[in-house]
Amino acid sequence: MLLLIFTMIIAAYLIGSISSAILVCKFLGLPDPRTAGSRNPGATNVLRISNKLTAATVLFLDILKGTIPVWGAYFLKIDALYLGFVGVAACLGHMYPIFFNFQGGKAVATALGTLLPIGFSLGGLLILTWILVVKFSKYSSLAAIVTVSLAPLYVYFLKPLYVYPTLMLSALIIFRHRDNIKRLLKGTESKLTDKM
Repeated sequence: MLLLIFTMIIAAYLIGSISSAILVCKFLGLPDPRTAGSRNPGATNVLRISNKLTAATVLFLDILKGTIPVWGAYFLKIDALYLGFVGVAACLGHMYPIFFNFQGGKAVATALGTLLPIGFSLGGLLILTWILVVKFSKYSSLAAIVTVSLAPLYVYFLKPLYVYPTLMLSALIIFRHRDNIKRLLKGTESKLTDKM
């Protein structure tokens, strides 16, 4: 079982390392998201430098990167705590992709993907929270921080077995947004005002 868990963790990291933003932008002849906009290879930055359809494609693929390994581990009957490790590995792959010089994104969509196997009701709550915060604040980063902060609470009421794995993911995503938090506090964080 330990070998299976280790294999799933490595596989999750490698899947997470496939940068949807970079590949989609390259395929469409768009600027490298690591050098344009906010320089973050994620769906939000792709929205800044292209359009909603391209950003939605990247978002969907980034979500899949989290869902596939966690769902696979779930069907292999891996314990809840180790499912958390698999999810964290997928997010770390997105943040520090081995295939792209370890220059990755914030893994918000990938983290959402890792939580979807818990239930679509949870996914709906997370998406709704993100949309509401963005609509009222226009800050994508704030929406991500608020959403992942509330995720463990949602999980506690829906499927408390997965609270600890969710806490691991939330802590990782918030840590990755530490620079955004500083900019939000200073009032220098960029908004999504033009395309939302």
